[in-house]
Amino acid sequence: MDFLEEPIPGVGTYDDFNTIDWVREKSRDRDRHREITNKSKESTWALIHSVSDAFSGWLLMLLIGLLSGSLAGLIDISAHWMTDLKEGICTGGFWFNHEHCCWNSEHVTFEERDKCPEWNSWSQLIISTDEGAFAYIVNYFMYVLWALLFAFLAVSLVKVFAPYACGSGIPEIKTILSGFIIRGYLGKWTLVIKTITLVLAVSSGLSLGKEGPLVHVACCCGNILCHCFNKYRKNEAKRREVLSAAAAAGVSVAFGAPIGGVLFSLEEVSYYFPLKTLWRSFFAALVAAFTLRSINPFGNSRLVLFYVEFHTPWHLFELVPFILLGIFGGLWGALFIRTNIAWCRKRKTTQLGKYPVIEVLVVTAITAVLAFPNEYTRMSTSELISELFNDCGLLDSSKLCDYENRFNTSKGGELPDRPAGVGVYSAMWQLALTLILKIVITIFTFGMKIPSGLFIPSMAVGAIAGRLLGVGMEQLAYYHQEWTVFNSWCSQGADCITPGLYAMVGAAACLGGVTRMTVSLVVIMFELTGGLEYIVPLMAAAMTSKWVADALGREGIYDAHIRLNGYPFLEAKEEFAHKTLAMDVMKPRRNDPLLTVLTQDSMTVEDVETIISETTYSGFPVVVSRESQRLVGFVLRRDLIISIENARKKQDGVVSTSIIYFTEHSPPLPPYTPPTLKLRNILDLSPFTVTDLTPMEIVVDIFRKLGLRQCLVTHNGRLLGIITKKDVLKHIAQMANQDPDSILFN
Repeated sequence: MDFLEEPIPGVGTYDDFNTIDWVREKSRDRDRHREITNKSKESTWALIHSVSDAFSGWLLMLLIGLLSGSLAGLIDISAHWMTDLKEGICTGGFWFNHEHCCWNSEHVTFEERDKCPEWNSWSQLIISTDEGAFAYIVNYFMYVLWALLFAFLAVSLVKVFAPYACGSGIPEIKTILSGFIIRGYLGKWTLVIKTITLVLAVSSGLSLGKEGPLVHVACCCGNILCHCFNKYRKNEAKRREVLSAAAAAGVSVAFGAPIGGVLFSLEEVSYYFPLKTLWRSFFAALVAAFTLRSINPFGNSRLVLFYVEFHTPWHLFELVPFILLGIFGGLWGALFIRTNIAWCRKRKTTQLGKYPVIEVLVVTAITAVLAFPNEYTRMSTSELISELFNDCGLLDSSKLCDYENRFNTSKGGELPDRPAGVGVYSAMWQLALTLILKIVITIFTFGMKIPSGLFIPSMAVGAIAGRLLGVGMEQLAYYHQEWTVFNSWCSQGADCITPGLYAMVGAAACLGGVTRMTVSLVVIMFELTGGLEYIVPLMAAAMTSKWVADALGREGIYDAHIRLNGYPFLEAKEEFAHKTLAMDVMKPRRNDPLLTVLTQDSMTVEDVETIISETTYSGFPVVVSRESQRLVGFVLRRDLIISIENARKKQDGVVSTSIIYFTEHSPPLPPYTPPTLKLRNILDLSPFTVTDLTPMEIVVDIFRKLGLRQCLVTHNGRLLGIITKKDVLKHIAQMANQDPDSILFN
């Protein structure tokens, strides 16, 4: 009796912290698709089933877009309200944030549009006055208290309910998309806790953003919704196509940049990205952006807080400061990666890692105490970027726009370059202090046990540096118009330099230096600003920052964190340039014990169970006999265990002395012998093999391009050894003079 004619539940699935077999998964999907297509010709019902199967992918994208757009809107609105809660509350309705509270007020003037009787600071509520030193101390104390409360709630929820909800999530998503399995990382608990704690973490005023975690949230939505569709629930490779599209939807709602989201998924996170996934990613990103636009979280019909529109032309000479910003971005990126990885390694290897709650509270307390006195650190980082990107208009009341003779407009209504007033000089000092605080505190914040994104803090660092340089250039052009570099294109009373544009270029440069994104970064920034004419400055800054950062260290922040955590991620961008052979890497080595193999027709159930209990290997080669070592196929440990357990329950007479056959036909048995167990159906009859003299650069390429778990090594058809993905990663680490034991997982 061949009990395997019916599929066994669990066969073909994977254990936690294992790598999927891409080749097997794709093959199974092709078989499933072929079967549905053949059946569709037999009846109308089968045809309907075939059409619904083809349409299910698009329906899934629609649901992912709707869910991630809705959650992003909820996060934006909640974070905006809770950030303002640190400074005061609206008596007209506690659910209004500061801006919405004063919108409804009848006692508000245009110049002081952020002051209205309905909005009360904590000092007004507690001691009934907003003037004097005591009122300042009360507001200061309440600000720090709320920040600590939000941070404590965030880290406690993560620690108790969903440890996987911490951090940015992008390094783990890159690893999962490359075929690794981390059960629970994209589960429903992680989604719920990440959504709640992301709001709390952003509201606490820590130097972090919500953009990276929104990619994790969108991927959780994608993974959970996959369970509604058989096609994606039962196939790990198909599920990863969906997660690639979900990542695009996440960036789409984070920045209001659907095309940038698709390119981000393609350039930064995806491992396998067929054309079909490109279209579906585009659709998911479109639906997500449309959903967020319908919710309108900021009340201004924009998808992000720092959307700007410039139309002032830039001049060729300005490429010099733009490239300088690119160099600054590359230097900051390389410095940040080195220091942050060193700090995270210290956290992992010392007692510090055992006290995540205390660490978060200490960093929050330091951030809040240093942030409150400076208005640019007190406001949320998104508002700060919005202020820095802003080009000064006639009606701006910001200190950054406090120029002298500011209403002396030139023809055309544009404001000319003019001398900086007291407010601008004061703002420059405050921004310089803000820059130092952001640079230092972000190093210690990223990687703590709370949801923390890196996009916004990196952009803030670059935007501050860019605004400082922009104002410097503007004043230089005003006071030294006779210089050759200015007089050819900048006439008296004209608006020559746009400081907001410098902030935007600086933001792109710093983000590029940290993440090493190029194409997707430029498209995201262009979608944010709607300024097609600024693509060249953005490209110049992004490329310069990447070159400078790459010269100082090859890895972006996400790849560095993947390596720090020891995830089995085979980087597709790096070349393998060493002249080693397959026989140098395969197991067993010369002095090692022989390779553990199964024979096709001479082992009993007991023999196989003994091998399983005495080893920890993920699978076993099957050979004709131990003497010949001729290869038949490869069988996975998990499939073996499940099949033997199932046979003992369902097949009469299977005992420890029953012989296991991996052949197509078992020979006739003498009477009174226990029935045999036929397991040919779980045997992979076409395992990938290379010869012992195959160069390792070809082996590495095969592993990358086909997503293999293991590859068998033969010599003249005889089995010699096995190379696993872990062996390849260890060998690459060894060749790069790194610790090969840093690769933790199978």
